[in-house]
Amino acid sequence: MSTPAITIPHVVYQPSNAEKRSPPSSKAGSTLVGTPSVKSETSSVLEKLPWDGYLEEDIPEKTQGKVMRDLRHLVFTIYHRLFGVVFITNMAILIALLVCGVNSQRLGLITVANIFVAILMRQDYIVNAFFFVFTSVPTSWPLWFRLLMARVYHLGGIHSGAAVSATMWLAALAGQGTKELARGEEISIATVVITWIILAFLVGIIIFAYPGLRSKSHDTFERIHRFMGWTATALVWAQVISLTNDWKGEASLGYVLVHTAPMWLMFIITGSLILPWARLRKVPVRAVVLSDHAVRLFVNHRVFGFHPRPVPGSFSRVSLDPLHEWHAFANVPVPGTDEFSLVVSQAGDWTKELIRNPPKEIYFRGTPVAGVLRVNIMFRRVVFVATGSGIGPIAPCLFEKRQPARLLWTGANILKTFGTDLVDAVKEAEPDACIYDTRVHGRPDMVKLTYKMVKDFDAEAVVIISNEPLTKKVVYGMMSRGIPAFGAIWDS
Repeated sequence: MSTPAITIPHVVYQPSNAEKRSPPSSKAGSTLVGTPSVKSETSSVLEKLPWDGYLEEDIPEKTQGKVMRDLRHLVFTIYHRLFGVVFITNMAILIALLVCGVNSQRLGLITVANIFVAILMRQDYIVNAFFFVFTSVPTSWPLWFRLLMARVYHLGGIHSGAAVSATMWLAALAGQGTKELARGEEISIATVVITWIILAFLVGIIIFAYPGLRSKSHDTFERIHRFMGWTATALVWAQVISLTNDWKGEASLGYVLVHTAPMWLMFIITGSLILPWARLRKVPVRAVVLSDHAVRLFVNHRVFGFHPRPVPGSFSRVSLDPLHEWHAFANVPVPGTDEFSLVVSQAGDWTKELIRNPPKEIYFRGTPVAGVLRVNIMFRRVVFVATGSGIGPIAPCLFEKRQPARLLWTGANILKTFGTDLVDAVKEAEPDACIYDTRVHGRPDMVKLTYKMVKDFDAEAVVIISNEPLTKKVVYGMMSRGIPAFGAIWDS
């Protein structure tokens, strides 16, 4: 059955120049909200819009003082707290061991253990397992506890904390190994040289992973992370074998390796790195160009064999050049079919070329991975906020209709950019959606507008998919007023 078309009333109200300089008026033009009827095309009064008067409505003051509020919501986020716990614990142990005395063998073991934790915290199946457990909390449980569990998407703090800690332990190992070599003790020159090379690789990875540098040169960061990481892993294998050989005593190397923890940790690390690539697939896609700024790629999930059907709130990694460049896009299951889609909007040279020349085949790697949007299932009533192509990740959550939800979708020329089919499908799933065209109404105050929707709908939580500055602004604006809010944290 075809979805009903959205009626767009004619623009019959033209603001004066003075009005254009004032804050955006909700009566300044047409809207995609609902299917409003207009009694006369010459009427100068439009039907009341959902955001009418929101700028004049009072919004509560932020809780706590500015210093305490900023420390809580900006500095000591869950991500930073997890990083801090992992890093400080490691450094306390390292200092204690250095004071009491420690040999290179013990330092090598702890280094590999931290690398093990860092890599597993980025493994697709481990991430999905965490999300499955944490988001299984019943909605009947206290809101404060569900809010805490919903921060599961901050687990990247464990990854970065363990990775930086591994680098510190490796630096200690390099120093201790050099000292032992100078004293003529058990360690070999090969072990020391390999250790220093690995340290150089890890320092390089950490430098390019710094948020400011990573955001400016994300493709470079990905390549360095991938190729340096692979090389470092191979070198750690060599280091483990060489260091074990140095400390094996009279026993055979094979016997000691089988009975040493680092060897088995390395097997798991290597398997974890290989598994996503073992599931690399080049699959056919059906491209539907929505506009000059967006394309929708349809894929039949059965072509992946035993891959699970993507769930709302998950994303897939796709590429046209598997060794050099990967991009993550939200999975949009198509109800009643075996297909799911990816909505790609223009956000750089890669996406621009993809829209201009849609591929017939594309590479997928690994398995669909749960993301921040998956936490929406933990709340009874939710307001989803999307700007532009942010509707891609949010749409399947609306289609699922797991709980009452409201949508605030802002963007320029939404109908023209994303096409009638997608907009109609969103409207069918959420008839009361607030679709705000910034080309007509100007840029809204997103914090005030989101707050109005939360209060009008009596929502428990807000989930936003937008650019980094706006995401942080809305999440901060809601959390600082006691409203649970969730958005991407750009930690990878």
